[in-house]
Amino acid sequence: MLRIHFSFDDLARTRVGVGPDVMWEIVLSVQLLQNREGALLFDGWRERARAGLRPWIRPLVTLAPHAPYFPDFLTPVKAASRSVEDGIERVLTTPRTRIRAELELLGAQRPLPGWVRGLADGNIRVFEGLGRALRSYHDAVLQPDWPAIRAHVEADRAKRIRALAHGGVEGLLRSYSPMLRWRPPFLEADYPVTQELVLGGRGLLLQPSYFCCRTPVTLVDPELTPVLAYPIAQDVHDRAAGPTGNSLTALIGATRAAVLWSIGDGCTTTELSRRACTSIASASQHATVLRAAGLITTRREGSAVLHTLTPLGRDLLAAEGQAPDAVAWTGR
Repeated sequence: MLRIHFSFDDLARTRVGVGPDVMWEIVLSVQLLQNREGALLFDGWRERARAGLRPWIRPLVTLAPHAPYFPDFLTPVKAASRSVEDGIERVLTTPRTRIRAELELLGAQRPLPGWVRGLADGNIRVFEGLGRALRSYHDAVLQPDWPAIRAHVEADRAKRIRALAHGGVEGLLRSYSPMLRWRPPFLEADYPVTQELVLGGRGLLLQPSYFCCRTPVTLVDPELTPVLAYPIAQDVHDRAAGPTGNSLTALIGATRAAVLWSIGDGCTTTELSRRACTSIASASQHATVLRAAGLITTRREGSAVLHTLTPLGRDLLAAEGQAPDAVAWTGR
């Protein structure tokens, strides 16, 4: 679990990012290319993105693996970066002592190739190579979709600003439920590791992210400006290329149609949250509604809860041309 400690000063200094941060989107999308999380939302994007990948992706995969940790210097807070050039410049001008310390932390968790030593030592050619990799990835993978990414992030921000206008900062923080839980003076979230973040009067930057999936992400170094990148609200994702049909969406709503389809041939609540790219609490909530409607059944198997489609739920998907038998889920 992640627990963020607020004071009165922190509440006054909490704000929402003004748009997508290009460096966060680069790092989080590189991680998504290495897993199958959020299959419903991102598999179509993964297929398109992988078609444009070249060897320049390798250093990015090394530095941003599919793991709970990646170096903080890849997402410089002060970049405020909707400009890729500004973001890359700030990455490459990070103090060498900090880069070395963060790479040592990364190396303690996994073997690293030899070129990383050049990055830790300040080798100019290695830094230039990292800059080219970041720029090439942005141009080939993110730039074609950037207008849509920006539109989705700005739609989420508009939702948060309305919550702020109606309920103040506490109203803003409550608007993130169930992904984030506001329990004054703490903001809590499900997280892959246990982490306490004491804001200490610095406030918190809430950074909406298109490619953040399931759980929010924060920096590891508690001395850095506090930032929390979070998945944008699911109802602003464009599912035009997804498998949910218009009739089904109109009947039960886009999010629950997506959750129903995600259940496929059966899954646990944890697997459902990963497939639908939502929190475990949200997946459980939607499963409860679908079960009450007679579309799924739930039974306990040991410590897990298994959800399966009822004949009615299966028939409803089949009527939309979405029978689960046609869905190719890999083992997750």
